[in-house]
Amino acid sequence: MSVQPALVAKDADAAATIEGKGARRRSRREPAERRGSSSWSLTIVLLLCAVTVVIPLYVTISMAFKTQGQSVDGNAFSLPAPFSVEGFVTAWTLTDYPRAFLVSILITAGSVVGTIILGALASFAISRNWDRRLFRYSFYYLLGAMFIPFPVVALPQIQLTGLVGLDNPLGVTLLHIMFQLSFSILLFTAFLRSIPTELEESARIDGASTWQTFWQLIFPLLAPMSATVGIFAFLASWNDFMMPSLITSDPSLQTLPVLQNIFQTQFSSNYNVSFASYLMAMAPAIIVFLFTQRWVMEGVTQGAVKG
Repeated sequence: MSVQPALVAKDADAAATIEGKGARRRSRREPAERRGSSSWSLTIVLLLCAVTVVIPLYVTISMAFKTQGQSVDGNAFSLPAPFSVEGFVTAWTLTDYPRAFLVSILITAGSVVGTIILGALASFAISRNWDRRLFRYSFYYLLGAMFIPFPVVALPQIQLTGLVGLDNPLGVTLLHIMFQLSFSILLFTAFLRSIPTELEESARIDGASTWQTFWQLIFPLLAPMSATVGIFAFLASWNDFMMPSLITSDPSLQTLPVLQNIFQTQFSSNYNVSFASYLMAMAPAIIVFLFTQRWVMEGVTQGAVKG
């Protein structure tokens, strides 16, 4: 008779253990279910965002390869039948595409190279002299410049570039560098803080100067962030319309985005020519972004975590 309470207690303990395991399984299953539902909602949001980009791109490509008659039939989503390149030929001639493309490439290349070099140099000086008030305040000053858009200071910039003879693609390049420098320094400085200073101390022990330390040691380590900064600088410079249109005084030295404005007035009814010109103008930016997009997030995330 004395054995039965022990058996009952043992059975109760076993039941409690089984119930506890079941509760733990349910608790593990519930977060998994919540994660699954949240991932589905995020997927739906991303799909909707993708649709807002894919549909206009599809319409642009479809309209560019249509004839003039097909482009005005009121059915923008229909496929070209037959495919035609007359829009590209006309747009190539009207915009003088080779010349405008060369001007855009020179301005963009100069902006990318200048932004990377100046941003890396300034960020290296600021990050390694953070304890000095001048460098720390300089960083805050540059960050404050991020909140000043170009339209706010457009008029004085136009006057200054005209006075010093920079109302040309060179002036546009310099202004692109200046207006992209704040954001670039922010990214470079965050990334430099993750590089241990012991590497620089070892180089100095070996007899390297500050200049040699930067170019031979630090700058190669900045390659991921330099790629990120270069991509942002390329997209901002290539797609810019306002600055070249206001600064460049010679119409023959205008960039591709500025020349697209001709299709909003004089040739607004030739939709196939307009869309063909738009596609030729944005094709380089799309190609560059497709091949380099993985470096954008990699550079940002590497600079956001201090190692």
